[in-house]
Amino acid sequence: MNPLLSRLQPYPFERLRQLHADVTPNPAYRPISLGIGEPRHATPQLIKDALAASFAGLASYPGTQGEPKLRQAMSDWLARRYDGLKVDPATQILPVNGSREALFALAQTVINPSQPGATVVCPNPFYQIYEGAALLAGAQPWFAPSDPARNFGIDWAAVPESVWEKTQLLFVCSPGNPTGAVMGLDEWKLLFELSDRYGFVIASDECYSEIYFSGEPPLGGLQAAAQLGRHDFKNLIALTSLSKRSNVPGLRSGFVAGDAALIKPFLLYRTYHGSAMSPIVQAASIAAWGDEQHVIDNRALYREKFAQVTPLLSAVMDVRLPDAGFYLWAVIPETFKGSDAAFSCELLALYNVVVLPGSYLARDAQGHNPGAGRIRMALVAETAECVEAAQRIVQFIQSQSL
Repeated sequence: MNPLLSRLQPYPFERLRQLHADVTPNPAYRPISLGIGEPRHATPQLIKDALAASFAGLASYPGTQGEPKLRQAMSDWLARRYDGLKVDPATQILPVNGSREALFALAQTVINPSQPGATVVCPNPFYQIYEGAALLAGAQPWFAPSDPARNFGIDWAAVPESVWEKTQLLFVCSPGNPTGAVMGLDEWKLLFELSDRYGFVIASDECYSEIYFSGEPPLGGLQAAAQLGRHDFKNLIALTSLSKRSNVPGLRSGFVAGDAALIKPFLLYRTYHGSAMSPIVQAASIAAWGDEQHVIDNRALYREKFAQVTPLLSAVMDVRLPDAGFYLWAVIPETFKGSDAAFSCELLALYNVVVLPGSYLARDAQGHNPGAGRIRMALVAETAECVEAAQRIVQFIQSQSL
């Protein structure tokens, strides 16, 4: 067996399952889960229709690079979404089977484990694929400190030069999971300067980019590069998917875009890895990337939901509307003495609501776990169900304070 597999930690949801194994939920309440960030709004009909009309595609092997019309649809979307951004569909875009597998595969392409101290810098808290991708590529993850004063944005300036010198890959997530923090242009400028100085690749995970609450959409990595005159996207790969944008997590469809000098070897890796997108998924993806109305409608549903749920919860705990994304990243009350796991267990036992302990989404680094004493709530269900869950959480906290 690959000895690196032993370095992987259990996935957060496996840890949650184990945590709740001996908890008996209160049968007086129907179960509501805010634990997993799986979109549960209805899949748009236009995507279903495109799938149904494309079954003939099952009779042929797909190419790893995808159909030209698919890559053109992705390029067109980038131009519409990011103020005329120009990305060459022939050399700077590749379809992927969801952003998760692409994040993992990119690390296997980029990392040279023969270099002493090969390092991958990750945010903390973070999406656990970053850590697993680093470890299985033969690198060591290093967790950058987050700043609660900036909605848990990452303090990149606090990363020591000795770490940057060994860094081969940097994972960023904007909007962030679980915090919802969005990176600004000054932050991108710093990262590009560091990348130029030390030569590392930046992987920008942007799968939550279309769920936001103000009128201004989140800045993307490619967009930031273009604004700063980096039109070749040197050492930058942005990753996105349709799962959250279009409510199709089961479609497993997304794309990567950026530096052509990185896309070329990534295509070679993916060709050997057998990562081609099904022709019928390609057809559905073309339909999805070409339509914006269903995205606007989806965003309106999240805005309404957060507008109702956030005030309820903020009355009893430290929680605020995120910049973007569909998570609430809340501090648990002092009554629980910082034990997010105990909070999760007691809430399930008494009110049959599942939330994810924040410590499961972070690692102990620089002397503490930045997720400790917090919970992540995924507001993915319909509004009424999320409001009911919030009302139960309010009752739970109030009952514990008596």
